[in-house]
Amino acid sequence: PSNELIKEGQILKLAARNTSAQERYLFLFNNMLLYCVPRFSPRFSLVGSKFTVRTRVGIDGMKIVETHNEEYPHTFQVSGKERTLELQASSEQDKEEWIKALQDTIDAFHQRHETFRNAIAKDNDMQSEVSTAELGKRAPRWIRDNEVTMCMKCKESFNALTRRRHHCRACGHVVCWKCSDYKAQLEYDGGKLNKVCKDCYQIISGFTDSEEKKRKGILEIESAEVSGNSVVCSFLQYMEKSKPWQKAWCVIPKQDPLVLYMYGAPQDVRAQATIPLLGYVVDDLPKSADLPHSFKLTQSKSVHSFAADSEELKQKWLKIIFLAVTGETPDGPNKHPATLD
Repeated sequence: PSNELIKEGQILKLAARNTSAQERYLFLFNNMLLYCVPRFSPRFSLVGSKFTVRTRVGIDGMKIVETHNEEYPHTFQVSGKERTLELQASSEQDKEEWIKALQDTIDAFHQRHETFRNAIAKDNDMQSEVSTAELGKRAPRWIRDNEVTMCMKCKESFNALTRRRHHCRACGHVVCWKCSDYKAQLEYDGGKLNKVCKDCYQIISGFTDSEEKKRKGILEIESAEVSGNSVVCSFLQYMEKSKPWQKAWCVIPKQDPLVLYMYGAPQDVRAQATIPLLGYVVDDLPKSADLPHSFKLTQSKSVHSFAADSEELKQKWLKIIFLAVTGETPDGPNKHPATLD
């Protein structure tokens, strides 16, 4: 059969955020592991209990690591492409039975699909950390908060007020807010943007340190500086994908006429975001009667919607944007940028 039940049973899941252990239930099939929570009762004594599937972890690419935790005995780690789980069995025997069942299922899966090469030899020397080649492709094991007292990148000590703990979604390390102020698309999470540390960001995105400094430097340009020497600037309503509409001070500066800068207000000292306009597709047909002066910029999976307060202001923006998306810059001097308070 395509789905053959190998083993099922109660298990405890160790949380990275705190010291609690949460009751869960596992169903091991020949091609996947279902990580479930009870739908009604937190206990599993009743026959025919109903469960909600929290995570499905495929057997393909799964690795099992026996872990050692002084506070929590009988622990082991299930690392899959979709997620990594740190689990606690009820006894040493229960732990060994789970590890054996999981490993036997992994071995049988690879033998059936003829992709099992040197996994047996490597499993004996398994590393719990995600390798550089696997960054973004495999869900990492999160380092537990109580296992570190300082940022694993800059080495600054954590505290409850100014330097709190954050987890890099690529490597699982515990880092401070400053070292986790990056986002990258992670393959294991369907290509969604996730918070990552600087090192993982540079590896996954391919940015060098100098390129990242340049990118950060662009965002640090003050709004007043670019607004006073811009091609066009004004307040616009802005929406990214399905997020709520919000008011933004938008600027296309003369010295960088192919980039749209967005600020929270005209006097902000740092841009909230920038959009390199080259290559975007412009849709100038309004989609809502509530926002008749709207337009949309689309490129691959990036969708940015804008709405002006008047048709006149919308057309001023579109005149500049239509040029920028093709790589052209406005002709003629523009001593007084188009603005509308």
